[in-house]
Amino acid sequence: MPDATAEFKSLAGEAIVRHRDLILGVSHALHADPETAWDEHRSVALLTGTLEDLGMSVSRGVGGLETAFTGTFGKGSRTVAVVAEYDALAGLGHACGHNIIAAAAVGAASALIPLADHLDAIVTVVGTPAEEGGGGKVHLLDAGIFDGVDLAMMVHPGPADALYARPLAVAHFDVEYTGRESHASAYPTLGVNAADAFTIAQVAIGLLRQQLPPTVRVHGIVREAGTAPNAIPGSALGSWYVRAENLEALDAAFHRVVSCFEAGAHATGCQVEIRETSPRYSEFRNDAGLAHAFAANATRLGRDMDITESRPGGMNTASTDMGNVSRRIRAIHPYLSIDCLPAVNHQAAFADASIRAAGDKAALDGALLMAETIIDALATSPTTSPETEHAHAF
Repeated sequence: MPDATAEFKSLAGEAIVRHRDLILGVSHALHADPETAWDEHRSVALLTGTLEDLGMSVSRGVGGLETAFTGTFGKGSRTVAVVAEYDALAGLGHACGHNIIAAAAVGAASALIPLADHLDAIVTVVGTPAEEGGGGKVHLLDAGIFDGVDLAMMVHPGPADALYARPLAVAHFDVEYTGRESHASAYPTLGVNAADAFTIAQVAIGLLRQQLPPTVRVHGIVREAGTAPNAIPGSALGSWYVRAENLEALDAAFHRVVSCFEAGAHATGCQVEIRETSPRYSEFRNDAGLAHAFAANATRLGRDMDITESRPGGMNTASTDMGNVSRRIRAIHPYLSIDCLPAVNHQAAFADASIRAAGDKAALDGALLMAETIIDALATSPTTSPETEHAHAF
């Protein structure tokens, strides 16, 4: 339906213009009131209230997660999901730009709601908490919230435009050492130093890096390791990530890193407990048909999404629980530039950039590009490629 597709895209563009203030209002309001993983109550109230005002039927607390939600509209035979993220980073606010992600999702919904019946579609906004280390989407997948969804997408702000998401699989975990406190000078031989256990473990990890594949990342922080320099710490706590090219490589790397933490315990005489704090995030599987449609639409907006990946872009050694969605459903996760360099994601300056003019443009462009790409997908059968493993046909 080439003529109808062009007409639908024109109507989507008009809707984005009509709802411009609403979309940017969502982005700026989230930015001004950041909430971290699992505590996004005010953010959810804002987003669900906005979707209800647009005419969507909203369900809160879906999948057993208090700050997850869905908004739906339409009665078609095909279901499309626009994914919203809205958690912030502790101490850094929206330094990953989730305010833009959520605003773009709202904007895409506002453009698709009037078209849902014409497209024979159910339009769903899936609100997913705790992307920054909690794995909200994995929990929602397990709870069946994505069951019956034919395709899913979101956009993510970054320092450059990039069509393909190439994030690494990741494991998040806490490490806790338990030793025995004592006076550091008068009775040092009675102590078992938990802080020393972390020192030994980090030295071991540093030495291990020479033998790890270049795609593996190991990084973390020591959160607690004593309270006074003249007291041997009897406990120490840290939080760590291991990332790798895919889930299989992640498992192998994870076990080697765990051995380093166990070495710290063995050398100092401490006890160690290692707890994974989130489901593991998968690598991302891009759907070729959706990606190419998104790129073509982006070109018309003046964004070069570089289908051939001839230049670096995006956050391709970061991680996202959207990867787990992509293993089950046709999905894309393009990055949109907010013209922020030298600032990059997870810096305070990036949070500042997310509500400047280029950040606002990314929210509006993202809304339109997702709506247009969904229109394309509903008008044509999906293109398959060796990368995609999804055989859904509309």
